[in-house]
Amino acid sequence: MKKAALEFLQQLVESHGTPGYEQAVQKVFRARLEGQVGEMRTDLMGSVIAVANPKGSPRIMLDGHSDEIGFLVKYIDDKGYLFVVASGGWDAEVIVAQRALVHTASGSIPGVFGKRAIHLMDEEERKKKSELHKMWVDIGATSGDEARELVKLGDSVTMDATLTLLRNGRATSKAFDNRCGLYVVAETLRSLKGKKLTASVHGVSAVQEEIGLRGAQTAAYGINPTIGIAIDVCHATDLPDSDKKRHGDIQMGKGPVIARGPNVNPHVFQRFVEVAEAGKIPYQVEASPRGTGTDANVIQLSRAGVAAGLLSIPLRYMHNPCEMLELDDLDNCVRLLAAFCQSVKKQDDWIP
Repeated sequence: MKKAALEFLQQLVESHGTPGYEQAVQKVFRARLEGQVGEMRTDLMGSVIAVANPKGSPRIMLDGHSDEIGFLVKYIDDKGYLFVVASGGWDAEVIVAQRALVHTASGSIPGVFGKRAIHLMDEEERKKKSELHKMWVDIGATSGDEARELVKLGDSVTMDATLTLLRNGRATSKAFDNRCGLYVVAETLRSLKGKKLTASVHGVSAVQEEIGLRGAQTAAYGINPTIGIAIDVCHATDLPDSDKKRHGDIQMGKGPVIARGPNVNPHVFQRFVEVAEAGKIPYQVEASPRGTGTDANVIQLSRAGVAAGLLSIPLRYMHNPCEMLELDDLDNCVRLLAAFCQSVKKQDDWIP
C-alpha cells in the first residue's frame, strides 16, 4: 500500500463517527476525492455521493458505510459517572476496561469504561457475563454538576484506539468495519480517473448501516442504479477455534471475498469472477443463503430492484477495538472493483 493511501486509511479509522454522527468521517472521505470525480454531493441523511463519469450509462452504485459501532450518553449520575446505551451491536465483554472518547460540542473528552474490580466481586459474580448497563464511563469528574457542564445527553462515545501496523502486512484498529470499505470505494474512484468508462459510477459513503442499513436505502433510491455493489467486511475463519463446516473457509491475505447467493445477482457474481481471473486478482467465494446483514440487502430491494453484488474484506475480531485485516486485501479489492466497473457496457443484460 502506498504511503498516501495508508495515511488516508489511518485518517478514516482514527476518525470517530457512530450512526448519525458520521460528519468527521465524511470530511475525510470528501477531501480524498476532491478534484478526482465529476460530481460530489451530500444527501439529507448525510451520505456522501461521489460520481465518476456522471453522464455515463448504466449507473453503478459502490457502497461502503461510514459509521462505526459506539454508544450514546443516556444518564449522568450525581457523582459524575456517565451511563451509555449501545449504538450498534456490541459484545459487552470487549467493552470492559477500554479507553473511550466522549464527543461533545466543545471537543472530545477522554475517559475509561469502568466496572467493579474482580477483587470486589464474590465467586458467583465473577462467573457472570459483563452487562453494559452495569458499566459506566469515567471521565475523571468529581460531581454530577461538573460532568453535566461538559457532557450532554445524546453525546456520542467511541473507543479510543489507533491504527497499528503488525507483521506480514497486517494491521489492527477500531472501525475497519467499515472504514476499509470506504477506502476501497474512494481508491476505486481515484483509480478510474482518466480511464475509459462507459458506466456512471456513484461511490457512496453511506450512513447508519450499523442500526439498520439506513443510509444505503435512501442513497440507492436517489441514485436508482442498475448495479449496486456493497463493500463491507466478513469474518475471517483462519482462527484456532473456527468451525469451517459452519462458517466457511475465509482467510486473510487470500483476496477479497465475492458473495454468492440470493442477495447477489448471478451475472454480477460471474462478472466479478471473470475479471478477477483475467486480471490475476486473488479472490475467495462466500456462500450467503439469504439476505445479508449488509447494505447489499437494501440496495437489491430498492425501487423495482437492483442487480446487487457484495465484496467483503476478511476481518478478524469484528466489532472489537482491535479488528485485524491484511492491507493487500484492500488493494486487491480496489483492483477487482475497478476492473468490474470498466467491464460494464451499456448493452449488458443483468436480468437473471
